[in-house]
Amino acid sequence: MQRYDWLRQIRGLDPERDYERIYAISTTHEFPWDFMQALGFALYRTYAVPSIGQLLARTGEFTERAQKRYDDTVLILDAVGEHGMDAEQGRTAIRRMNRMHGSYDIPNDDLRYVLATFVVVPKRWLDEFGWRPLSDHEIRASTHYYRALGRRMNIKDIPETYAEFEEFMDDYERRHFAFDKGGRAVSEATLDLMASWYPGPLGAAMRRATVCLMDPPMRAAFAYPAPPAVLERAVRGGMRLRGRLIRLLPPRRTPRFARQSPNVRGYPHGFRVADLGTFPEPGGTSNR
Repeated sequence: MQRYDWLRQIRGLDPERDYERIYAISTTHEFPWDFMQALGFALYRTYAVPSIGQLLARTGEFTERAQKRYDDTVLILDAVGEHGMDAEQGRTAIRRMNRMHGSYDIPNDDLRYVLATFVVVPKRWLDEFGWRPLSDHEIRASTHYYRALGRRMNIKDIPETYAEFEEFMDDYERRHFAFDKGGRAVSEATLDLMASWYPGPLGAAMRRATVCLMDPPMRAAFAYPAPPAVLERAVRGGMRLRGRLIRLLPPRRTPRFARQSPNVRGYPHGFRVADLGTFPEPGGTSNR
């Protein structure tokens, strides 16, 4: 295989009909690591919306059981992407996700916003750090993929195009990004989780690097001071250098799924999709 063979295959597919196949190639062959980081960052930035940050802090899932909540989120989304939305495993994963969301009174606009981040943030991440930007076919396929997923999540008034998703996300953040102690607590727990994946001082360094990758509105909403300019340039420059080096490597022949990440640590003996997730007990405390 040559470096751009997957892209040539993508361009031979129809984004409106073959969006699941195109999205699978992008996420498991072309950009597996980048998509995992970008989708994690997409979810992370939603904590800066007070209604979302408060809810997540109140459930305790992200502050008291951060690794399990991270694992469950990754594995549910991974099952949908690996098996397909209409396959048995994909349908089971979506049911688990809908059941978790249905346990709380979540406004439709908040759900639309989270969906929008999953469309927009990976594209922006790859524009800056990827070994190549997403092609038009991939952008359109990702848009159709998340529109289809959003319909199965019973989200109303889903944007129709990437441009509409982008406009909705940016406007929502302008209107809603603000400091909240619940959102800050969830952010701190997430940074602590990320740091725990690395030994000793490297964990602290990765924590600082993550703050460098935040844009100013996101940092302001969490009340994080701007990092030293030289450090931010070094972190972002290092990420761009990684992309240029990845471009020199041969294409990935076998798919790399998010469940294969060493950061997914809560199920060393395997898992069943039907058992993933956490749900509140009658008294209001989450059930592991």
